[in-house]
Amino acid sequence: MSSTEDRFESPLKPAVFHILLALAENAQHGLGIADAVEQATDGSVRLGPGTLYRSLKEMVRDGLVCEIPAPAEDEDPRRKFHQITDSGRLVLEAEAVRYQRIVEVAKERRVLPEAR
Repeated sequence: MSSTEDRFESPLKPAVFHILLALAENAQHGLGIADAVEQATDGSVRLGPGTLYRSLKEMVRDGLVCEIPAPAEDEDPRRKFHQITDSGRLVLEAEAVRYQRIVEVAKERRVLPEAR
């Protein structure tokens, strides 16, 4: 594990993991992040404004994401866009590997429906 990953507790808070995952492919504004998380989880995870914006503020402070200027085609200049940083991507990857190991154990123990 790199020194970047060592700075972050594992497991990550679920909101942080979902936000990083939502930003893995492209930069988004807050509502776009919330929508991406809800869509990716089939509605089982909904980030309220307090959780979302508090998490983003902490993630910027910790260097996991950064604010970037809104794209020129965005119609609302008040929106703050965020993108994942290289450090954020390393932390996300480490957490995804941790989840993968957990799923493998669940399969071995026949916990998941497809493993029965």
